[in-house]
Order: sequence, then structure tokens, then C-alpha cells
Amino acid sequence: MGAWQSYRLRLQRKRWRIRAFRKRRELKRVVDRTEQIRSDALLAFTTMRNEVVRLPYFLEYYREMGINHFLVVDNGSTDGSLDYLAAQPDVSVWSTNASYKRSRFGVDWLNWLQMKYAHGHWALVVDPDEFLVYPFCDTRPLRALTDWLDASSIKSFSAMLLDMYPKGRLNEQPYQAGQNPMEIASWFDSGNYMIKRNKVFGNLWIQGGPRARVFFPDEPARAPALNKVPLVKWDRRYAYASSSHMLLPRGLNQVYDEWGGEKASGVLLHAKFLDTFNSKAAEELDRKQHYAGSVEYKAYASTMDEDPDLWCKWSEKYINWRQLEILGLMSKGNWA
Repeated sequence: MGAWQSYRLRLQRKRWRIRAFRKRRELKRVVDRTEQIRSDALLAFTTMRNEVVRLPYFLEYYREMGINHFLVVDNGSTDGSLDYLAAQPDVSVWSTNASYKRSRFGVDWLNWLQMKYAHGHWALVVDPDEFLVYPFCDTRPLRALTDWLDASSIKSFSAMLLDMYPKGRLNEQPYQAGQNPMEIASWFDSGNYMIKRNKVFGNLWIQGGPRARVFFPDEPARAPALNKVPLVKWDRRYAYASSSHMLLPRGLNQVYDEWGGEKASGVLLHAKFLDTFNSKAAEELDRKQHYAGSVEYKAYASTMDEDPDLWCKWSEKYINWRQLEILGLMSKGNWA
């Protein structure tokens, strides 16, 4: 990359950080327990709206993994999510009715909270329907991974977003609060992925899976991105550029090995496709607060009228992280 391009990216990062600082005024502190955050705490950040049915399992999952504190932005929930979060002893929550779209889809809000609270901490950015799986996660807590990353001088950890879905129609198996969503959405596409390198940010851009196959069959290049860098040893000088798909400095996006080896990586099990999906998609389409004129939710709306079955004869049933490594969807790299 040339000096001019590097300068432009440094300038862009500065602008995003200034933008996040300004956007802090849109956040109203509901419950602030950040004084509980220890110097070695593992933190989780999320932006959400109307997810009260998902929150019990989401919080339990990451607590068991080793997350010490959750910092949440609630964007105008009307289903009791805000009250539920405020009652949790390890959650700090802010509310806002400001535009999700004009906050760069929540990125500005979380960039601000990370600037203020995450400096020097390992910070995980996930949605309430995303569940991190990493090498040895069945026997080693998240701190074992972050300790190894620290010892290896690695500052970021990637995870491919893997869309999970049930066998049969989405509304056939109702999801209950506190339930492991993978008991229902237990299938995934083991192949059918397109990968290319983003020359500006240096990350791999991944698309495909059931969303490309079912909702964007004629235009797979318009399907949602599946590449994420959700876990970062945060520095207040950093800034996410687009959700957790990529961030600056650009070196944090280089989470793969160009010279024939493999860097450790994980998977985010994406439990989007439950029986709650239809009403959620309709709500978000009506709000028109998502990327590219809500093209993703328009595709959902036009297809969901047919009540599709996302399962196909090539679908694979999820077992564990070792299965995902064998399939080449994640890697333990040289972490033994």
C-alpha cells in the first residue's frame, strides 16, 4: 500500500473516532456498572433492539465462556429488553431512540463505548444471535485463548459468520427464552462460499451460505458479508469501519496467513433463522434502518412469503468446533 493510501486511512480512522465522540450524546445512560470492570476483565459489546427472548441464553452462553461485563446499547426496544438488561448485575446499558442507520448501523455508538471503557481489554463485539466458537472452546475458557493471543503478540481474532437453520419451515419449532437456539437451528452449509481480498482494508471478504443460496440466488454478490473480526485487544486509537467486518488500523484485519500457514480463527454460529425471524424481518423492513436501503430485508420479505425451507441435501448438522475445523471453516493454527 502506498503512502498516500496509508495517510487516507489514518485520516479516515481519525474521522470515525471524532464521529463516535460526537455520537455519544445520543446515548442515555440507564444503568452504569462499569466501575465493576477490573483491569483484566473480558468485555462484550452489543447493539440490539427487541431481543428479550434471546437475551437469557445469550448472556448465559458468554458468562460461561468467561465474559466479565456486558456493555449494551438498546435502540428503542418495546418488548421489555431494556428492563431485563437493567436488572442484570454484570450489564451496563445505554438507550437511544436515535437513527440506527445514521450511527453507521450502531458502529459509532460501540466505537465510543470501546474508546471509553475497553482500552487495554480484550473486547468481543457480537449480536444477540451470534455465538462464538473457537478452538478448544469445549475445554478451555475464553481467557485461555486471549492469554495465548497475548503471548503470541496477536491483537485480533477472526471468526466466520456461519448461518444456522432448522430442517423444515422456520415456524415449525417455536423458540423459548433461555433455550439453546442450536437445538433448533442445528444445520449449516459446509460449502458454497465465495472469498476475495479487500485491497483497501486488507481483510478477506466472504459471502455465501444459505442467505446467498436462498435469498440472493441470482445476485450472490449482494448477499451479506460473513467475515468478522469480533475479538480485539482494544486500544482507544482503534475504530471499527463496518460492523465488526473490518477495522482500522488495517493490520488488525490481516487475520489470515498469506504465506501458506494457518492463523487461528473461530466461527460465529449465527442463529438468525428461528420462528421469530418473519416478524423480526418485517419490523426491520418497515424501519428502513439497515445497510444499502435495507436490500437484505427486502430480499427476506420477497422470499419469506413462500415460507422456504433453508435445508438442502448438502446441509450439514452441527456437532462441534472440531467438525468446523475439518471442514476448513476455522483453524486452531499453531495453538496446541
